[in-house]
Amino acid sequence: MTKAEVITKISDKTGIQKDDVTQTIEAFFKVVKDSMSEGENIYVRGFGSFINKKRAKKIARNISKNTAIVIDEHYIPAFKPSKVFVEKIKNSKKIKELAPQD
Repeated sequence: MTKAEVITKISDKTGIQKDDVTQTIEAFFKVVKDSMSEGENIYVRGFGSFINKKRAKKIARNISKNTAIVIDEHYIPAFKPSKVFVEKIKNSKKIKELAPQD
């Protein structure tokens, strides 16, 4: 599902104009990005957490030049779903229908 499809679905379910939904969604994404870039994590009860994960310093290989390079310690954005969200997906009949049968 694309962002445009999400906006359409929210607009249809709430009766709010698509332009207003678009502005709200864009504002939400901006708040998430800005907050996380300032080191803040975002917790949405019943949905999940947007967190900054720390990656340790490591040595990697540049295969084309056959040299070692050092990748410094850094942070990456991550999403951790809530238990409620995980359970909803685990118990989804639609997902079970799409899963390959053994």
